[in-house]
Amino acid sequence: MKKSRGRTSRKRRRKHLQRFMYGVNCSHKLEYIKLKKWLKDRGFGDSSLRPAQFWGTGRGLMTTRALQAGELVISLPEKCLVTTNTVLNSCLGEYIMKWKPPVSPLIALCTFLIAEKHAGEKSLWKPYLDVLPKTYSCPVCLEQDVIQLFPEPLRKQAQEQRTTVHELYMSSKAFFSSLQSLFAENTATIFNHSALEWAWCTINTRTIYMKHSQRECFSLEPDVYALAPYLDLLNHSPNVQVKAAFNEQSRSYEIQTNSQCKKYEEVFICYGPHDNQRLLLEYGFVAIDNPHSSVYVSSDTLLKYFPPLDKQKNAKLSILKDRDLLDTCWRRALLGDVISARNEQQALNITTKICHFLIEETQHVLLQISQMKRDKENLKEQLTLVEALRLEDLKILQKSAEILCSLNVTTV
Repeated sequence: MKKSRGRTSRKRRRKHLQRFMYGVNCSHKLEYIKLKKWLKDRGFGDSSLRPAQFWGTGRGLMTTRALQAGELVISLPEKCLVTTNTVLNSCLGEYIMKWKPPVSPLIALCTFLIAEKHAGEKSLWKPYLDVLPKTYSCPVCLEQDVIQLFPEPLRKQAQEQRTTVHELYMSSKAFFSSLQSLFAENTATIFNHSALEWAWCTINTRTIYMKHSQRECFSLEPDVYALAPYLDLLNHSPNVQVKAAFNEQSRSYEIQTNSQCKKYEEVFICYGPHDNQRLLLEYGFVAIDNPHSSVYVSSDTLLKYFPPLDKQKNAKLSILKDRDLLDTCWRRALLGDVISARNEQQALNITTKICHFLIEETQHVLLQISQMKRDKENLKEQLTLVEALRLEDLKILQKSAEILCSLNVTTV
C-alpha cells in the first residue's frame, strides 16, 4: 500500500514537472475545437501545433512532435486571413468605397473587427473572435498611475500612443456615423472609444506583415496588415529565427523554423530584434533575459552629470541630438574610441555616476511598485508588467556597474 502511494506521488510530481516545463494542452476546450473546425472548413489542414497554457508565456502553441530546422511549422490558407480585402468584401465595403476623404487600411480593419464583434452569433468570424484577448496590456490600456512608473523615453512614447489612438477615434467618428443604416443600435454606442482601443490593440499586437497593392478607396498609409487566426497564438522569443512570408503558389501564409524544437515544447517565432521597452510599447509584454534589451539615458540625466565647467556642454548635446543618440542606449555608453587618457577617465567617472544614479532610481521605483501592489489590488497585473521591465533594467545596470568598476581599476 505504501509503495502504491509512493508511485502515485512520484507520478503526480512528474506530471506537475512536465506541466511546468511543457505547458498544459488546451485543445480540448470548446473555443479551440470550434476554431479548428472553422479553420478546417476554410482549408487549413491539421498541424502538429496545439494550443496550450505555459508557465512563463501564458497562452501559446506546443508541438506534438519534434521539429527540425528548416521545417514548415504552419501554413495558413488565404481564406483564413483577415485583410482589407476581407473588409471590402463585407457589408462595409460599399461604405468604405464611397467615403471621402478615404479611410486608412488600419481604420477599415478596426471597423470590421468592431462590427463583427457586435454581430455576435451572426458573425462568420465568431470562432476566431472568441479566442482573441478581451483586454490588452499595451500602454494605451494601462492606468496613468502605472505609466508614471515607466522609464524614459517609454513614458513619453506611451503618452504618444494614447494620443494617437484618441486622435484616430476622433477623426473616425464621422465615418462610423455613416454606417448607421447597417445597425439597429446607435453607432456611437457600438463604435465607442474602448471598442476602437480594443480593435487597435488587436491589430497592433497580432497582425502579420503582408503587403497589399495601393487602392483608391484607402488613404496613402501602407496597407500591410493581416490577422492570422491560430498562427497568432505563437509567442515571441528573441532566441529563435524563422522565415515567414505569403506563398504565392500555395496562396498561404507560411512559417518555417530555423531551429529545432522538442516534442511538447512551446513553438516560438521572433517579432524582431526588439528591446523590452519596444516590446512593452508595441505588444504589451517583457521578455526575460532579452539579449536585445537596453537601458536608455535621457538628456536630462546626461546634463545633470556633465562637468559644471564644461563649456562645450550644449555643443555635445547638439551632436548627440543630430545623431539620434540623445536618449542614449546604455550599451553604447560602454563603447567608444579612446581620445586621451584624461578624457577616458573623465568619461568613465561620469558614466559610473550615471549608472549608480539609474540603479538607485530603478530600486526606488521597484519599492514604489511593491507598495502599490499591496494598496491597489485592481492594478496588480499592470504593476507586475512594469516590475518585470524594471527588474530587467536593474540586471543590465548592475552588470554595467561591474564592467565600469573593472574598467576603472584597469585605468588606475
